[in-house]
Amino acid sequence: MSPSEESRFVYVTFIRTTPERLWEALTTPEIMRQYWFGMILDTDWAVGSPWKLVFTDGRVADAGEILEIDAPRRLVIKWRNEFRPELHDEGYCRCTIELEPHQAAVKLTITHVMERSESQMIKAVSGGWPAILSNLKSLLETGEAVISRF
Repeated sequence: MSPSEESRFVYVTFIRTTPERLWEALTTPEIMRQYWFGMILDTDWAVGSPWKLVFTDGRVADAGEILEIDAPRRLVIKWRNEFRPELHDEGYCRCTIELEPHQAAVKLTITHVMERSESQMIKAVSGGWPAILSNLKSLLETGEAVISRF
């Protein structure tokens, strides 16, 4: 597939923490709830395992499969929206999360790719990831998330 036939969202931020602490925040449901607006994560973090992100009222927001895991450096997830029909109908996209030490911080790169041009899913995640990652950065650097809902 050529780049013109895919939609891509890339977000890079630097967080003053260690790769291990950032990895823990990305993969521990109790920590995730603090910066991901109360969402509940369900997975065992094994390659091939299902995962789902659940709203506080029990509805499934997103779901998929763990494709690759290399703690604390890289995580690749097959991802599909489950609650908005127009996004669900686009099928699965791929989310790659990469951590790289950089001086006293960790460079965190999120890459979301959908194999279709002008994806509504990519438009949706391009609004969600900045708020989520701003909350994550604030939580790890100050102990408090700053955005209570999205």
